[in-house]
Amino acid sequence: MLFTVNHSSMTSKSFDSLLKILPAGSPILFFEDGVYNALAGSSSEVHVKEALKTNPIFALDADIEARGLKGIIEGIKKIGYDGFVELVEKHDMVPWI
Repeated sequence: MLFTVNHSSMTSKSFDSLLKILPAGSPILFFEDGVYNALAGSSSEVHVKEALKTNPIFALDADIEARGLKGIIEGIKKIGYDGFVELVEKHDMVPWI
């Protein structure tokens, strides 16, 4: 199952809530303002690094660039829209968090 996060931890508890139910091995995709969670030094960095131990994490490159973010947490894979579509096609359900 692909879990998508489109809110920053600075404005929403959605990522924190996701971590409570996240099955090991399920991918996470940060997009829209969710890409702020991928920023090194962010309030969610410790939680992101912990999740990376058991789950692949992706961030939409266009949203990172649109927000002028630099210094993405090591281990997060930046993907384009094609990669986003591939992730959605591979997974039966896509909960929006």
